[in-house]
Amino acid sequence: MLTHLQIRDFAIIDAVELELRPGLTVLTGETGAGKSILVEALQLIAGGRAGAEVVRHGAERAEIAATFELSQAPRELRQWLDDQSLAGGTELVVRRVIGSDGRSRAYLNGQSVPVQLLREAGSLLIDIHGQHEFQSLTRGAAQRELLDGYGSLTASVGQVGIAHRVWLELLNRTLAVEGQARDRDSKLELLRYQVQELRALQLKPGEAEALAEEAGRLANRGRLAGGAQAALDALYGDEQVSAHAMMSRALQSLRSLAALDSKLGAVLPLLEEATVQVSEAARELERYGESLEPDSARQEEVQRRLAAIEELARKHHVTPAELPAHSGRLAADLEAIERADSDLADLRRELANALQAYRAQAQQLSGKRMATARVLARDISARMQTLGMAGGRFEADVSQDGNADPAQHGIDQIEFRVTANPGSPPRALAKVASGGELARLSLAVQVACASQESRCMVFDEVDAGIGGAVAEIVGRELRALGVRGQVLCVTHLPQVACQAHHHLRVIKQSDGRATRTTLAALEGDERIEELARMLGGVEITSKAREHARDMLSAATLAGSKTAAAGTGAAAEGAESSGKGGDTVRQPRPGTARRR
Repeated sequence: MLTHLQIRDFAIIDAVELELRPGLTVLTGETGAGKSILVEALQLIAGGRAGAEVVRHGAERAEIAATFELSQAPRELRQWLDDQSLAGGTELVVRRVIGSDGRSRAYLNGQSVPVQLLREAGSLLIDIHGQHEFQSLTRGAAQRELLDGYGSLTASVGQVGIAHRVWLELLNRTLAVEGQARDRDSKLELLRYQVQELRALQLKPGEAEALAEEAGRLANRGRLAGGAQAALDALYGDEQVSAHAMMSRALQSLRSLAALDSKLGAVLPLLEEATVQVSEAARELERYGESLEPDSARQEEVQRRLAAIEELARKHHVTPAELPAHSGRLAADLEAIERADSDLADLRRELANALQAYRAQAQQLSGKRMATARVLARDISARMQTLGMAGGRFEADVSQDGNADPAQHGIDQIEFRVTANPGSPPRALAKVASGGELARLSLAVQVACASQESRCMVFDEVDAGIGGAVAEIVGRELRALGVRGQVLCVTHLPQVACQAHHHLRVIKQSDGRATRTTLAALEGDERIEELARMLGGVEITSKAREHARDMLSAATLAGSKTAAAGTGAAAEGAESSGKGGDTVRQPRPGTARRR
């Protein structure tokens, strides 16, 4: 449930804070006052697109923050919060910041998140119905989603989607193996030649690098031998001035002196060790010099081996060091093609089993959809009778195309059909002639389907184009929906506004230099005055006020009678949803303030 909304520097709003309660809250005001701006703010909270144009003129950024109370959050929302490591608290604070440069940032409980993640959260928190939503209602995908939502079939649709992904993955693998099989002979001949050629080379990992190093050593043998001999002479060659001779004399001298001063004895082990190290180094240099004896045969062999390696590397478009790994990959490809026939048979069996599993899941979903369609048809047909379409009938047709490929959403084609006139056959919703009838039918569908949800529901002038008794029925439907949860409704109709549990007026003010939108919570005479304004013309008369008072009293009385008769889901001023006569608390009035 949305409990708090704060908006700063958004469109023509400088700073507004709004506290919200359960039940039906209506927002009214003059045309152009900014009622829909509040809906736009909620759309941004739900992850909608935003640009620099939403920032109030002269401000650096627009900021919208919403607090949602989670004590009665549905399981789907709780699971999502757990997955995002956001669970644990009783509130979720959603914040959206849009800079004057058009950049947007999103936060959940103070943690920066991508807008896509905000969009996922918004789909679980807010359900927004726009005034032109009937246009999307004519699309098959939207009709299928409404039917699935009405029947709480999300889990079943998810299972079908998983089965479809398994089938699709196996299909792609099968097609790939079949493609390999078609080119099998030509590929086999080429791969066998390449693998045989590489195996004949018998190249070991690291051999190319070792041969390159040896070739460099053989090519520079004279320089290396001369340098090694010079180092050997300096270490051990001359009996008078070599490093070994001088260290030996130093060691002999210190040994005789150490008898006079024991402190010199500490130097003796160091010199002895250094002498030993010089001797070892000299022996290593002698062995190294011997290894550099001219060996033209070996040099020729190394050059020939390197040339063969480099030629194959160029042929296969790899470096010499990559040849062993490349040889392994070609061998694996050859083995895969050689066993393609047996793999293809196994894949085809798995594909058939996956298709059978998918169809079983899809058929179960189809049965549930058919049962749901019958309930939805009765529900919406009944609502049509009260929305000025007496005798009208609604149908939700669920059909299957046996030749169609499996789809992620199942095997069903959903089509909503309707007739507004008794005796006329139902036709596809997209072919309904009257836009007014389509708008009213859309409202009936939205209310019927939204009643299954536990999100905060927002209706933006969905009652446009209706009036009179039909408008009153619409108001009652929205009030009943608010009894079970939380509903925000932007309306121009007094018949709808009088049914609300809470009433907010949106006011646009201007001082000639700047224009601002503010909010005011209405109670008592203020609410009657607003209803009278909506009923009357330029001048509000006493008759308009009396009529407004009568409408408000009648709406309250009707709600009380409905609660007393036990026909509603909960008592008249319910703050939270309840079924089967659950005890509920009376909602407190909504408040709004401008800071």
